Amino acid sequence: MLDLSLSDSGASPAPVASKLSVAGGVMGSLRVIELQLVAFILVFSASGLVPLLDLAFPVLATLYILLLSRLAFPSPPGRRLGSSPEIFRGSTAFRAYVLLGTTVGLFLPLAYVLGGFARGDDHAVRSATPHLFLLSCQILTENLIAGLSLFSPPVRAMVPLLYTVRRIFVIVDWNFDVFINKKIPANASIGDLAWQSFGRSLALGNLIYYSVNLFVFLIPKFLPRAFERYFKERGEVFSKMAEDRRADADESKSPSTGKKTD
Repeated sequence: MLDLSLSDSGASPAPVASKLSVAGGVMGSLRVIELQLVAFILVFSASGLVPLLDLAFPVLATLYILLLSRLAFPSPPGRRLGSSPEIFRGSTAFRAYVLLGTTVGLFLPLAYVLGGFARGDDHAVRSATPHLFLLSCQILTENLIAGLSLFSPPVRAMVPLLYTVRRIFVIVDWNFDVFINKKIPANASIGDLAWQSFGRSLALGNLIYYSVNLFVFLIPKFLPRAFERYFKERGEVFSKMAEDRRADADESKSPSTGKKTD
């Protein structure tokens, strides 16, 4: 899902022959889903339902990711443009887990927000919108940088890690709103009770899923795999560079050796 931006889709990238092809690849990455995410982000930002801190978080996270890519974990030299090496290959069960996260984290909260608009439930809309906004920014960021060689595996792994940590705090606030702050009238209808139960189950389900995702997958498995791939790739690149330098040194010595023999 969302947190698998480092995984390759299985298709090998087309060879890059010119700057035009690179630009075309970047523009091609703006598929329909990215355009829809941009629309969500713009709507959520203009609605006034997202707190200022959550509005600023994607900007600060992007700046931090760019700094990491330039100063701490630059992409190894010599990598092909547009390459996106596979780091984590999930099993069928893991793909089902990712699909569950997409449903619980994106589709159902979106339906909850739209249902809140339809029912005139401003409390439900205001509680779930920050999570959707941050998740949309996360997916868009992951999709845009996944195929760019400018970003090394550790930098790309930091995207879901940063956003998931922030969203857990947002989801905790969401749970506090639906369980503590929102009161249901004593004479509420069955529909109102069902709507409240759906909102509480959704908030709690997101908290459980993303807590497991952070502490069971991202930190102990995904992040170490990204660093392992990064340092392995750097070692291979620098080893090849050392071999090339030795080969050049041997070639430069060979003519002088031949002159002495003459």
